[in-house]
Amino acid sequence: MWAAPNVSVLSFTIGATLTIVLGLEIWQALLVILAANLLWVLPGIVAISGASAGTSGSVIQRAIYGIHGNRIVIAFYGWLVSGVFLALNWVASSFMGAELLVMAGMRNHTLALILVSIVVSTATVLVAVFGHALILKAYAVITVVLVTVFAAVMVVIGADLDWSFAQPVPLSGVGLWSSVTIGFALLASTPLSYSNSADFARYLPTATKPSAIIAATAFGGAVPSCIFTAFGALLGSAVTAETMAAEGIENVLLGMLPGWLGVLFVLGVVVNTIALNGMTTYTASMALQSIGVPIRRIPSAVLIGVLGTAFTIVLVLSTSLLGAVNLMLQFLLVISVPTMAVYVTDILLRGNRYDPAGLFDESRGSAYWYHRGFGLAGIIAVTAGGIATALFLSTEVWTGPLAAAAGDMSLPVPAGIDLSVPVGLAVSAVVYLVLVGRRVRRGGR
Repeated sequence: MWAAPNVSVLSFTIGATLTIVLGLEIWQALLVILAANLLWVLPGIVAISGASAGTSGSVIQRAIYGIHGNRIVIAFYGWLVSGVFLALNWVASSFMGAELLVMAGMRNHTLALILVSIVVSTATVLVAVFGHALILKAYAVITVVLVTVFAAVMVVIGADLDWSFAQPVPLSGVGLWSSVTIGFALLASTPLSYSNSADFARYLPTATKPSAIIAATAFGGAVPSCIFTAFGALLGSAVTAETMAAEGIENVLLGMLPGWLGVLFVLGVVVNTIALNGMTTYTASMALQSIGVPIRRIPSAVLIGVLGTAFTIVLVLSTSLLGAVNLMLQFLLVISVPTMAVYVTDILLRGNRYDPAGLFDESRGSAYWYHRGFGLAGIIAVTAGGIATALFLSTEVWTGPLAAAAGDMSLPVPAGIDLSVPVGLAVSAVVYLVLVGRRVRRGGR
């Protein structure tokens, strides 16, 4: 189940960014890929809370933020940001699908982008409507099909790659560390975004070994991500930054494939997008219910689909695939880093023990009511972690003051040292541990 959404063209895109845009050597890119994918253990840990509590993560986090505080966190992160993440993934299939339609004779590229966006988003919402049962049954087959198609693409394109490639101007000093840390942040954004992993493990028997859940989640996501991102990094030996900027990665990839395989590749991208966003939409459809909005899951799924579609159309009409992916992944870290860190810390402190009945008791004085319905420790920790993440973030449109201080703004392209992920994780976890650690370990409020 976790492999299907991660056999993705986004892996090619991010991998290509490491060597073509950031200028890393292939061996340097491979080390960054391996290091970032170690973070898949975090959604693995989050997943075990679903089996233990028997409910979704959007409800379990009431134990962290309180009944009212959780509504604020989930309303923003669990629903609104889900719409952003939907758009981020739909953008890939929209660019690829539109390019295929243009190659087939459709002259209006803008109309092609909008048409593909609507078709893919509609199919995604249908997956979310049918929910968990369909995901479990279909995703094993989808994984096999996608791996076959992507492997064929790698074999064909592999013939054009220079396996002994070296950058014409090797990076060193601050410039090297800037590229390494920015690349790590881009890659880390994927595993850190899966704080919804508990939503799927919640159907497992409570006696399921936590180690098995962690392993299935972590390896399911990390293995395909490592393989296909590494191949994306190798594209740096065959494609220049100028070509990538002028044509877009979607055109470059399709131009390197024979027509029949190009069609299969685009279909694979579309299927992967539906698989990934089907999981996100399913989770987001339950978020509104968990915060008390009187709406059923299916209308909620349709609503989040409409939001994501609108944002997708805005992105595809205003940016490139590479630009949209890189920028959105980095900015999502401001939210995904602290929420993941606090969730994992809470699970470890509690020994993964929750009061299932208490999670659904919204009355004053209930087990997770805390201070007037707010878990102040969780809210303060997430806020502090988000601020720390932003201060160390380095993107094209925002370089945090501490990232800039550690970098070199005198370079032709100003380069900050992006420590947003390690600093954000550490600050969030430490603040939560200091504020609530003893009480949680004692089983208190």
